[in-house]
Amino acid sequence: MSLSSATPIIIIGAGMAGLTCANYLHRAGRPVLVLEAADAVGGRVRTDVTPEGFRLDRGFQVLQTRYPEVQRLMDYGALQLQAFRSGAVIRLADGRQTTLVNPLDQPLAAFSALTSPIGTLTDKLRIAALAKRVSSSSSEELLRLPSSDTLTYLRQHGWSEQIIDSFFRPFFGGVFLDRGLSTASNFFEFVFKQFVEGEAAIPALGMQQIPEQLAARLPAGSVRLNTKVEAVQGHTVQLVGGETLQAAAVVVAVNGEAAARLLPTSSLPIPTAWRRTTCTYFAADASPGKADKLLRLNAAPGSLVHNVAFPSDVAPGYAPAGRALISVSAHGSQALSDANLTVRLREELAAWFGPAARQWQHLRTYHIPQALPVYASGQPPFQPLQVGENLYRCGDYTSYPSLNAAMATGRKVAEALLA
Repeated sequence: MSLSSATPIIIIGAGMAGLTCANYLHRAGRPVLVLEAADAVGGRVRTDVTPEGFRLDRGFQVLQTRYPEVQRLMDYGALQLQAFRSGAVIRLADGRQTTLVNPLDQPLAAFSALTSPIGTLTDKLRIAALAKRVSSSSSEELLRLPSSDTLTYLRQHGWSEQIIDSFFRPFFGGVFLDRGLSTASNFFEFVFKQFVEGEAAIPALGMQQIPEQLAARLPAGSVRLNTKVEAVQGHTVQLVGGETLQAAAVVVAVNGEAAARLLPTSSLPIPTAWRRTTCTYFAADASPGKADKLLRLNAAPGSLVHNVAFPSDVAPGYAPAGRALISVSAHGSQALSDANLTVRLREELAAWFGPAARQWQHLRTYHIPQALPVYASGQPPFQPLQVGENLYRCGDYTSYPSLNAAMATGRKVAEALLA
């Protein structure tokens, strides 16, 4: 088939991988057409605005400011990034709370070596040594290391069960959506590096500002929303409803399960195991966080609540004037109705933040069965992205579970097409 130079490269999916790929291709002068089945760009990075003016990210999310791919492409000033303080308030198994500030890059000071109920002095020295080591390696070098699961790694490197249960499980279990710490240890080291060297931040007007910034750089009309793809055959993309489009090349930039429906059966195996999370938003007249900008982590075993954040303390635009937004995350599958879940959460939150928590206004609950792809030990961090002649795939399921990986795979596909 002869295709003109004006025939676009068609990218299926306007999540972070697809939009990144489109941006690099457009920069190089290649015409692109991005097809998105949803009503807005972003994929898993979406923000809803309630009638009252609360901004609800679909699941608690932050942007790691030192992600290499994010630094390459995003305009931080335009996003008006607002950073959480480095550290957390941890609720221990006995109900006591301890505050850790800068626990990764200043572990001896943060854990107050002589008084902290978390970990031994040896534990804290090991954290300091790990912070120094990961800072001396690049992100890709860390991801290429042989791996075990994170829990085995921590035990083999000598950390005590006490610090594993009171710090590593609530902190990194929250990042991985995996309290069992079965996630690959090389990814743990990569994430540890991001927290040591950068900040966890949110855009002033919600996480969806990130994909919208990328979409705004593309020519008018090059992103089609509410456009679902039925099939891909060679250079032809067939839409639901029968319309067909011609492509110079096709990039499948949707999640693993959706990609399996569009890619040829002879292509590489596609992992489709996912971490789940439930995010419930409440509103209050005053912030329980007292504007300290610290994440709350729950180390109490058997608790429904895993972590609590107050986004409007960090970025005031997340809530209308005079109100506070509270984000409550519970990991795994919750076999509860939304009403019963809300009751259970309020009881746990009241034990933590006082009886006023029973009166917090419930705004919305998001059940996210496909929050992050599972990344187990031994899984390759960089899978092949070309799956046929003029046919490519990208997305974090082909790499490791993060915004950085989604963007990296999008960039690498663009570079392959331009080559």
